[in-house]
Amino acid sequence: MSLFITMVANGNYQAKIVDNSNDEIARIGKDLNELTDKMHTQVKSLQRLADEKVELAEGAHRAAAIEERQRLARDLHDAVSQQLFALTMMSKAGMKLFDENSEAAKDKFAEVSQIAQQAQTEMRALLLHLRPVHLSGDTLSSGVRKLIDELKQRTELTFHIHIEETMELSKSVEEHLFRIIQEALSNTLRHAEASEVTVELLTRGMDVAVTIQDNGKGFDKTAMQQRKTSFGLKSMQERCEELGGTFMLRASVGVGTQIGLRIPTK
Repeated sequence: MSLFITMVANGNYQAKIVDNSNDEIARIGKDLNELTDKMHTQVKSLQRLADEKVELAEGAHRAAAIEERQRLARDLHDAVSQQLFALTMMSKAGMKLFDENSEAAKDKFAEVSQIAQQAQTEMRALLLHLRPVHLSGDTLSSGVRKLIDELKQRTELTFHIHIEETMELSKSVEEHLFRIIQEALSNTLRHAEASEVTVELLTRGMDVAVTIQDNGKGFDKTAMQQRKTSFGLKSMQERCEELGGTFMLRASVGVGTQIGLRIPTK
């Protein structure tokens, strides 16, 4: 029974207690088996609803694209345009200082370089969001590899990839997982200050398991919750739960961040 509870907690809702005796423990086992049958049915219903949601989402794709462009325009204005304005002002100040105080001018141009690098990182993350939200006919493994190949060309991040090529997943599961991975990598690019990222997409029994881990600066989960700043984590968790899956976040300052999820596939 202990093993059964562990298996169910890990998302294996097809686990069963086999006890042919006629005592109270056997009757409890029978009730638990019926309960997991209901849970398994509910997970399949959630995934069926998710399939229907994907179809509706495709029908509303044009409106969503317009909304996303508007959000990106706001991000460009709030972040990148301010950084570019700061670059302009600091460059002018540095030029004026150059003949009078070369050391002070050097410090000023060092700040210019740092801000330029931040603006470049921000732009790369925004460009990542401009990619198609949908897989557009690709399998999940192929879509994720293409996404990572683009990031390799645009960033100095080192990727460690472990992706299973042959996974039988429904369309809704593939679309949701792709969007979660895209959001997680965007967060890494914008906030983590990482040099290495590990992406795993593997089958674990009757589940598909996804892990995105970086070696960046991490963050204080408690402080983040108090500030109500989620970096898209709430959206990722909601997508995971829509598929009947489990979502896990591990993060601490100076250690990095790990996002993990498991989705039942049967």
